[in-house]
Amino acid sequence: MPRTRFRLLAPLLALVAGIAFAQPAPDAAVRSAFVAEAAEKYGLAPDEIEGWLAQSEYRQSIVDAMSRPAEAVKPWKHYRPIFITDRRISDGQAFLARHRANLDQVAADTGVPAEMIVAIIGVETSYGGNTGSYRVLDALYTLGFFYPVSGDPAKVERETMRGRFFRDELAQVMLLAKEEKLDLAALKGSYAGAMGYGQFMPSSYRAYARDGDGDGRRDLFNSLPDVFASVANYFVAHGWQKDEPVVARAIAADGVAPFVPDTLEAKYSLAEIGAKGYRPTEAQGHDLAATLVTFEGNEGTEYWLGFRNFYAITRYNRSPMYAMAVYQLSREIAAGAVSTAAP
Repeated sequence: MPRTRFRLLAPLLALVAGIAFAQPAPDAAVRSAFVAEAAEKYGLAPDEIEGWLAQSEYRQSIVDAMSRPAEAVKPWKHYRPIFITDRRISDGQAFLARHRANLDQVAADTGVPAEMIVAIIGVETSYGGNTGSYRVLDALYTLGFFYPVSGDPAKVERETMRGRFFRDELAQVMLLAKEEKLDLAALKGSYAGAMGYGQFMPSSYRAYARDGDGDGRRDLFNSLPDVFASVANYFVAHGWQKDEPVVARAIAADGVAPFVPDTLEAKYSLAEIGAKGYRPTEAQGHDLAATLVTFEGNEGTEYWLGFRNFYAITRYNRSPMYAMAVYQLSREIAAGAVSTAAP
């Protein structure tokens, strides 16, 4: 192309490129309400909030990822192999061995087993190997102002609530950065805005993170003592029962009617569940509060009794498959640790 013609076309090409890559703008009323609410609720200066919004960028890949969570599209027989692998088990055993003293101290202080803490970190970030590549600011901005809309009238209320949730998390991460002296512009995490080894959302970080190394800060990115103490504290705050079971395998009586509880909360006695035709394969020793969880396994339907500690794991991620994956990984890690220590 002749140089003169290129000079004439250059401004037009730049304009077209600018239009093609223009950032979508949040709804003006929603943005204005967000600034006002964040300022009032969290004591942030409106100019400071506006400054962070100006630095935030919409990411289509985040919207795409939020539209297809694995828990919603995979049965247990396909979901389990994602997390229960030889590599994740052996890496978990090695991680536990490296940090045994600190983990055992946290377990003694909180009642949350060391292998359970390790399993959470293993499932969430492969023991810190993958803590997320999205800017937290972008993730929360994108989901707060552009949460994916399905068009299904039955989902409108939930989608609206989810957008509101992520806007609140966006406000809280601005406050968190000030409280913990974090560089907000540099924070990286998951597509949902979860951060650090244990993938805490900003609200959970602020509410449940603990200073495990005594340096006066709660650093879930670089301080493993802080991470261990914080994961354990999250479980304790959500009802973890020391030395109580997590799950027990169950069997169904012939011809029994399906029982699908409307909650993951352990609110039924074993006697009540037994009256519905489901009982544990092994005696539990005492009557525990439980719920019934059903999975599609490789060899057919699996029935499990989920106790209070199972419910506590689901507070970390509200998926029964997630909770079961964490539990089963923790058992594999513990079994390897025991066999390694044996003479």
